[in-house]
Amino acid sequence: MTDTIPAWIDGALRPVDKLEVHRRGLRHPAISVFVMDGGRTLIQRRALGKYHTPGLWANACCTHPHWGEDTAACAERRLREELGIDGLALAPRDTVEYRAAVGPDLVEHEVVSLFTADAPAGLRVAPNPAEVMDVRWIALDALRAEIAAQPAAFTPWLRIYLAEHGGQIFGKAA
Repeated sequence: MTDTIPAWIDGALRPVDKLEVHRRGLRHPAISVFVMDGGRTLIQRRALGKYHTPGLWANACCTHPHWGEDTAACAERRLREELGIDGLALAPRDTVEYRAAVGPDLVEHEVVSLFTADAPAGLRVAPNPAEVMDVRWIALDALRAEIAAQPAAFTPWLRIYLAEHGGQIFGKAA
């Protein structure tokens, strides 16, 4: 893997190989997007070829900004790359930090810029099969119930977001 992402080393952001960031559990910036349709949110099942958390359900999209990339531009880019979604008005919600194991000897330690977007009627979702194997809309209460019943089917970050940051993401709907 030759992708580099920004990570904090000795208090400064530096470009580091993405796999190395996760092997060392380095703190790094990220974005996460929740696409909403009323009380329902769009979730995706990660492609089986992903190097961590393959086949697990996650929020609409998430990634790491490229070096120097604005977080909102990153969120727009990743919605397009993963789900074929363009033109949504993204609303910045908050910045949160979490640390979680995401596979054998891999750790996400992310400082995440959270965004929400309201889906217009008839939103076209066209998942990139290299990134996403399935998508579905689910009510927040139903999502929480599924996570409680089968936590291993969901990414650690989605479980953390719903358990610890629902009010910051969804406001009163949480």
